[in-house]
Amino acid sequence: MKYIKNEHAFTLIEMMIVLLIISVLILIAIPNVTKHSKSIDEKGCAAYVKMVQGQVEAYKMDKKEIPTVLDLETNDYLPKESKCPDGRALSIDTDGKVEAAGSSLTP
Repeated sequence: MKYIKNEHAFTLIEMMIVLLIISVLILIAIPNVTKHSKSIDEKGCAAYVKMVQGQVEAYKMDKKEIPTVLDLETNDYLPKESKCPDGRALSIDTDGKVEAAGSSLTP
């Protein structure tokens, strides 16, 4: 049998230590990502509510009346089935104020 001298390679122990370190880093990172997911959804919905509020104002200037969400969709002020990024429906009250269902997100 021929022996190769001066060959450098990682041992099994070194490979296991590297995998352990990577696993610990992943375990630290995953909870942080999921914790911030709700905050990201809320900020996205708040921004969408502000955009829809602007479309309500544009509709009021054009048509001289306060629209419903259906009015905005049928007149191409909003895409069909408009919802917040997190899936909440939008509503417009009689004063023209836009809100996301189940929250107090207003512009």
